[in-house]
Amino acid sequence: MAAYDRYAEDLGNIVGLEHVNLQIPDQAKGTLFYITGLGLTRDPYMNTGLANMWINAGKSQFHLPTGDPWVLRGAIGLVSPDREALLKRLDGVRKQLAGTQFGFTETNDCVAVTCPWGNRFNMHSPDENRFGAINLGMPYLQFDVPMGTAKGIARFYRKVFRAQTAVEGNGSGKTARITVGEHQCLLFRETDKPQAAYDGHHIQVYVQDFGRPHEKLAKHKLLTEESNAYQYRFEHIIDLETDETLFEIEHEVRSLTHPLYARPLVNRNPAQSQQSYQMGGDEWEWHTRRSNMRLDGVPPITTPRAQALAARRTQRMAGQGM
Repeated sequence: MAAYDRYAEDLGNIVGLEHVNLQIPDQAKGTLFYITGLGLTRDPYMNTGLANMWINAGKSQFHLPTGDPWVLRGAIGLVSPDREALLKRLDGVRKQLAGTQFGFTETNDCVAVTCPWGNRFNMHSPDENRFGAINLGMPYLQFDVPMGTAKGIARFYRKVFRAQTAVEGNGSGKTARITVGEHQCLLFRETDKPQAAYDGHHIQVYVQDFGRPHEKLAKHKLLTEESNAYQYRFEHIIDLETDETLFEIEHEVRSLTHPLYARPLVNRNPAQSQQSYQMGGDEWEWHTRRSNMRLDGVPPITTPRAQALAARRTQRMAGQGM
């Protein structure tokens, strides 16, 4: 008999991956790469000067202050709506980004893109089963971590943040998967390759339970900044039994009462042009239609309270007692 799996819709305590912060030394080249090449959107309301720009990708962002380049040790997963259009745009900026680390190749899984300063992007086509009902967004960040650390990293997020976690893979090369929002995750993939030194880039997440993680981070002396009433920071992911550092990545942790929580982000349609323009087509809808149909065969609730509510519902449906 069909039934809903009510646990399948749980997210855990971390409910959103909002932004990745990466310094870039050249705002003009950043515009060429993120906006002209990837087809993303500069936030029109916040940080509109030359010192920093915010780039919207669905409901997530990149924050790109000017400075020595920061490189995420791994790959950034993005969903892009049209692979052919993406390839055309990337080819169009190739000449202007010559002499940098910019490049791209097609694989069966994605378009693998490297930014002018070495950050790697996996540009995926929409796939509802894998990434949810989106055609534009940031479904994952993948970090390369030392061998033998995945289990401890998963335990850290589970115990400190009450996040949903899993350790995937058998034998060598395990991956810790941390749920950080609807169809969003952090992936910590073990590798025996040498680790680059941490340069200061950070990620930002929203949490429902704001106080208890803070208490546990303070207990282990991990807090690095008390930003304001709605935010704090830490950067060391540790083995909770030994306090040994497993990986270093700064987290900007915000409460759901933060003034910017659920702020609507503007996303443009990069296909619009003077040569091919559609009236009303400037804005891009990053989310796609979702099915919300009742399953066949779900047994009704038969408690006395439910029966009384069902009777009233039937009356309303029949147009009585309105």
